[in-house]
Amino acid sequence: MQTPTPNQLAAREAIREVANRYAYGVDRLDADCMRSAYWPEAIDNHGVFVGNAWEFVDRVMSSHDRWAWTMHTTSNHRIEVADGADSATGEMFNVSYLMTADRSEIHVWYGRYVDRYERRGDEWRIIHRTCVHEGTEVRTGLSPMSVDTHLFAQGSEGRGPGPS
Repeated sequence: MQTPTPNQLAAREAIREVANRYAYGVDRLDADCMRSAYWPEAIDNHGVFVGNAWEFVDRVMSSHDRWAWTMHTTSNHRIEVADGADSATGEMFNVSYLMTADRSEIHVWYGRYVDRYERRGDEWRIIHRTCVHEGTEVRTGLSPMSVDTHLFAQGSEGRGPGPS
């Protein structure tokens, strides 16, 4: 494997930011943020939904409001981009945690996102995503940690400062 060029490294970092915007948008139910990860004509194949990615965003906004909170985590993001290319491919692992409204269960999704990305001008976004299912589980009988969690910031309080 060859050492990546500065252009390839910059492309990879921009693509990682796309993946982060997607996960943040889902977890905060921020449709604009989530849409910014996709080109308007992008396709998303999430099994239960296959079609225009921006329409998928609308579906997520209405279907995910049933959860107390969600946490989409991604890792091992492998990105292939040729130097100077306007397209790339990527694959990353995804573990998503979805807390029921009554906080009695956590539903856990294990899978991968297999993506194709496109650069237009200086901007990278997803043009095609396939969500691959590897497994799921439901965790019940949850008990809190023995720490005074009420002393910590809760929910939307923990968004952090915006850009300065």
